[in-house]
Amino acid sequence: MFKKGAYILVLGLLILTGCGEFQRLQKKGTYQEKYDAALRYYDKNDFYRASTLFESIIPLTKGKKEAEDVQYKFAYCQFKQKEFFLASYYFKKFYETFPRSPLAEEAMYMSAVSLFRISPKHELDQENTYNAITGFQTFLNKFPKTKYLEECNTKIDVLQRKLELKSYENAKLQFKISHYRAAVICFDNFAKDFPDSDYNEELQFLKIESQYLFAKHSLLKVKKDGKTHYLKRDRLLQSQDFYYTFIDQYQSSKYLQDAEAVFKKSSNALLELEN
Repeated sequence: MFKKGAYILVLGLLILTGCGEFQRLQKKGTYQEKYDAALRYYDKNDFYRASTLFESIIPLTKGKKEAEDVQYKFAYCQFKQKEFFLASYYFKKFYETFPRSPLAEEAMYMSAVSLFRISPKHELDQENTYNAITGFQTFLNKFPKTKYLEECNTKIDVLQRKLELKSYENAKLQFKISHYRAAVICFDNFAKDFPDSDYNEELQFLKIESQYLFAKHSLLKVKKDGKTHYLKRDRLLQSQDFYYTFIDQYQSSKYLQDAEAVFKKSSNALLELEN
């Protein structure tokens, strides 16, 4: 029992001593003392203390041989502490300040990786996702033969799938809340943005149904600029055009019978308009 108590006491004293030494360095340490201590803390994965000391000497490193090392490790300290927005900023600042450094390539890559780490779930605003994609693409343009090529492409794919899922759900939401005209526009935009997506088959079917429902709730005709516009008829015909495009593109679609059912409804509605 005594031994355990003594151990805890000694451990506590060591912690207090360490804290006291760190505080002394912060307040009264010389440049060299802070630099040497920051390196020790960094090697021990104490990134908070290392970061604090590195930050205090960065203004003093101008023109010194340690400048690259300090700013490079300072950026990594932010990354290791999961301060990814700051990490991206400081990695970017590093490769802009030292473009000829052997570490510039890695720093530029890590700037994009940091943005990748703060890309949110697909339901949320995707500004950081777009920024991360831009970061990786800019990096690949700068270093097309980089050793990080595979990692970049993998991460870009992850980010693109997130944008794809968000766009898909937003498009379907327009249909669910009966905004049929907006739904058709969203389905078209999705197909342009993600032409190879597996979701396109479903959305192109929903495009047929959306256009039919949009037509169904349209006025028969309106007069504008001295001309008569037959809204319901024209919109029903547009739904049928969508159907023909769909069956040409997806001849074995699982939505084929449903698409045919919508086509028959639009055909019957057109016959009623003629009678």
